[in-house]
Parts: sequence; structure tokens; C-alpha cells
Amino acid sequence: MDKIKDTRTFMRITHRYLGYFLAGIMAVYALSGVLLIYRDTDFLKNEKKYEKTIEKNLSEKELGKELKIKNLEIEKTEGDIVHFKQGTYNLTTGKADYAKKELPFLLDKMTKLHKAQSKDTLSPLNAFFGFALFFFVISSFWMFNPKTKAFKRGMVFTIAGLVVSIILLLI
Repeated sequence: MDKIKDTRTFMRITHRYLGYFLAGIMAVYALSGVLLIYRDTDFLKNEKKYEKTIEKNLSEKELGKELKIKNLEIEKTEGDIVHFKQGTYNLTTGKADYAKKELPFLLDKMTKLHKAQSKDTLSPLNAFFGFALFFFVISSFWMFNPKTKAFKRGMVFTIAGLVVSIILLLI
């Protein structure tokens, strides 16, 4: 009985203080997650103009990759000047004049939290956050005595959350 009580006490205390620690991180992730939902719009974005000299005679695909413009499409070519929605590119000089809509610096950095790869400096934070959230899932089952109505009702909500998530993943 003491071992069960010790585990429950450990889980509750760790859950509590880890929760306080993660509150700030979760606020940033929540805000940046909402911003990512609207990444295909111009919501909160400002236009920034660029003038850059790049390699000459790039193809449409290479130009898009070099300028980091997704789905770049050449609209017309007049002599050596290629026109696309965001600007122009000179095939002979390699000069590109273009504009991109971007989030303000801090918001842009925040959205990168969700896009980090293992090689990025943010990856340890992402891994810690993921493991901490998983700990929250597990430790939440020690918040209530399994014989109580609150625990049993919580299990119903847990199952409902799993089912809804799986259905939405499969749609």
C-alpha cells in the first residue's frame, strides 16, 4: 500500500511542478500552432522586398528553390527578364527582385518550433516537450483514485479523445 501511495504522491507532485514549468512553453506552442493553421494566408504577414544576385539561367523549379518561394510559376518572359507573381529574375545577370510576405521575426521564430528537425538547435526542446506531454498523459491517471466517479468519467473522456483523434487522422 505504501508503494502505491508513494507512486501516486510522486506522480501528483511531479505533474504539478512540471505543469507550472511547461505553462510558458505550452503558451508559445499553442500560439505558434494557431499561426501555422493560417500559414497559407497573409494573416499577420508583412511584405518584405528582396534584391539578390543568384546563379544565372535557372529553371522555374531551381529559381523557386533558390528564392525559397513555394510553387513559383513563371508568368511571362520578356527578353532576358522572367516575370513571376512575386517579382522578376534576369536570366543573364542572375539578378532577382522579388517580394515575400513573412511573419514578424518573433512570430516566425515561434512557428519554427513545430518544424524543427533532429539537426536543429530546437530539437532538444521539442523532444523534452513531447516527452513531458507524454508524462502528463500517464501521470494524469494518478490524479484520482481509480475507484472514484471522477476517474471513471475521465476514462470515458480519454477513450472518446482517442477515438476522435483516430477518426480525424483517418479522414
